[in-house]
Amino acid sequence: MFQHFRGYRGRPGAGRMVGLAALSALFAGCGHFKPKPDDSYVFVTSKQGYLRDRVAAVSNRVAEVKNGERLKILDHGRHFLKVQTEQGQVGWIEERTVATPETVAAFDEMKQQHANDPEIVGGVTRDEVYMHLNPGRETAHFYLEPEGEKLKLLKRAIVQKVVPPGTAAKAQKAIPEAVGTHAALKGAPPKAAEAAPAPPAMEDWWLVRDAEGHTGWLFGRMMDVDAPDTLTRYSEGQKFVGAYVLTTVHDEGAPTELKDIPEYVTVMNSYQAGLPYDFDQVRVFVWSLQHHRYETAFREKNVEGYLPVSVTRMKDPYGKFPVAQELLPAFSYKVLAADAPAVTPAANGEITPTKTITKTYRLEGNLVRSVTPVGSVPEPEAHPVAETDKKDKKKRR
Repeated sequence: MFQHFRGYRGRPGAGRMVGLAALSALFAGCGHFKPKPDDSYVFVTSKQGYLRDRVAAVSNRVAEVKNGERLKILDHGRHFLKVQTEQGQVGWIEERTVATPETVAAFDEMKQQHANDPEIVGGVTRDEVYMHLNPGRETAHFYLEPEGEKLKLLKRAIVQKVVPPGTAAKAQKAIPEAVGTHAALKGAPPKAAEAAPAPPAMEDWWLVRDAEGHTGWLFGRMMDVDAPDTLTRYSEGQKFVGAYVLTTVHDEGAPTELKDIPEYVTVMNSYQAGLPYDFDQVRVFVWSLQHHRYETAFREKNVEGYLPVSVTRMKDPYGKFPVAQELLPAFSYKVLAADAPAVTPAANGEITPTKTITKTYRLEGNLVRSVTPVGSVPEPEAHPVAETDKKDKKKRR
């Protein structure tokens, strides 16, 4: 037996093989104590979707998932992820329909950052629309707001509209065809070719907060300001940017179920996106007890105004009549000063004027009076349309 053992040890390379086997066994045993890697998760961004049993043109649905649902990653494929739901259902899902934990964490941070921001106006979604981390259609998105969702609008931003490369190339190609060749054949001078390029198309985006406190940027065209339907007929082709209740009056003859009729101060603008101001017109609607309808008690046009509009009750410290000492509905808003530099959007698209003028008014019955010192000279304001241009238009009419 001893001789057999010695013979075993005498084989060339046998000791090395035994050592390698022992080391392999040792490392295999140590692997049992290695910490398991952390689980990776993604979150569903689509309204609803399905997990499929395989990545193929023909596959079977194995589970339904909804917006915000957390899924555990099991495997990676090309443009697909193999995931597991909280209920243990396993299947494949497209990678473009999920958000990373970093995106969700960024939304949570935004929610905390703007939790106490004041609402400047209320809004409502026209259709289902995503919340984005930043203004712009190509930015990360997660929460899906349903149609008719009430929102609190916090601030506005303007960004350049993203034009698909194919669309831009077609438009550029059409210029020489329309202006050069065809125009030359007709003998028309190619003036359009020498004209300056049109400014880029812009889009409005709003930072909003929903009923659950979720905060993000929404495309402006996908929502409306929460203005009452009773005022829409008086819009005169303008867009309501804000509508604020000043007070209510009781009218038994009102053609509505509610006899306490609200009176409003509203701010309006044209249906044009990307303007460097929030509104260019202010109107106050009071209720006529004689005609049982809304009438305009105050209007100011051609201003570069900025939200929010402040509504309160106050006395007139400059008034001489007894009514000046009554606490009456009042409102104030800011307009751009004439000597302020041109307002340009910041890197994130937000609009912030550098110098503004605050204008304050009181509602005294059906009259709107300015709250200013007697004999004071108003500060010059900026105007979207030059006053000389407005006079020329009136003459041409």
